[in-house]
Amino acid sequence: MLLALLAAVTAVTTAAAPAQAAGYRYWSFWDLTDGAWTYANQGPSIARPGDGDVQGFRFAVSENSQDAAKPRGPHDFAAICGATDARDGSKRVALVVDFGTRADATGGENPPAPRTACARVAEDATSAEALASVAEPLRYDSNALLCAIDGYPRTGCGEQVSGDTPGTSGDTGTASGDAADADSGGPSAGVYAGIAAVVLLAAAALWQSRRRR
Repeated sequence: MLLALLAAVTAVTTAAAPAQAAGYRYWSFWDLTDGAWTYANQGPSIARPGDGDVQGFRFAVSENSQDAAKPRGPHDFAAICGATDARDGSKRVALVVDFGTRADATGGENPPAPRTACARVAEDATSAEALASVAEPLRYDSNALLCAIDGYPRTGCGEQVSGDTPGTSGDTGTASGDAADADSGGPSAGVYAGIAAVVLLAAAALWQSRRRR
């Protein structure tokens, strides 16, 4: 009887255990601050960088901004924009575009290699306008979420992927906009309900065994 109850407990807790958190496949948006990438607190269609700023975009699968993968490769303003002279009435924005890895690609696409570009744009231009000047075509969804840079990926936009889907490993940092954070928390209500049911069964079995005596 005891072994049967233990087996029941194992079966219930295993079946009710929460699945691995799902992630989202999207372009994240970054600012370079004191030489380190920080997740941007504004979307590229709102942010207005200044002359000399460095911004990055990274395509990857991640659960939320805390585990989002950072852009890879060179990110020094002088190295990216050193050959672009400053001009009155315009600004220079260094951009790092990282198309991610094949593990994060949509539908088996082969991501292009990461690249950099120096965007010379009007002084009041947004980050999205700076990006459009060097990496068209861009694709957005109906909610103004950035879906594709330079046509990559061809399809999809911030879609949820299974928690079992391998994501990006290595450096870490949703969408240039904001994909919803995956839920996190303690054991599910189903786990507690299952354990309670097993406890009741055990009590009933013990009561019956005492009656037989």
